[in-house]
Amino acid sequence: MPIEQITCSNQMLASVTGNEKIITDVQSALDLVMSVKYSVDTNKIIIDKKVIADDFFILSTGLAGEILQKFINYDIKIAIYGDYSVYTSKPLKDFIYESNKGKDVFFVSSKDEAVQKLTSV
Repeated sequence: MPIEQITCSNQMLASVTGNEKIITDVQSALDLVMSVKYSVDTNKIIIDKKVIADDFFILSTGLAGEILQKFINYDIKIAIYGDYSVYTSKPLKDFIYESNKGKDVFFVSSKDEAVQKLTSV
C-alpha cells in the first residue's frame, strides 16, 4: 500500500492510493490507520476512493458507519477523494453532504481539495 507523506502549511498528512482495494472491512481500515501512524506519524489521511470497497458506499451495509466511527474514535481526520457522481442514492448524497459540514470526514473530488480540507481543520 503506497503511503505518500505530504507537508502543507506546516502540517503532516498521509496520502493513500493504489490499484487494489485496501479498505474492505473495519479491520483493514484500522490496519491502514496503524500503517499511517507508523510510517508518517499523522492523524490526517487522504484516501483515494478507488482503494475503498464498493460496499462502503452502500449505506445499508453499515460499513461506512462502522469505519468512520472507528476513525473518529481514534481522532483520525480523513478526506476521501474521487468521483461521486456515479452514485444515485439520496441517503448517500445526504451522508456526504452532512459529513462535509463537519470537521472529521470529507468527501471531495480531488487530492488537492483533500489537502486543503485537512489543513484547514
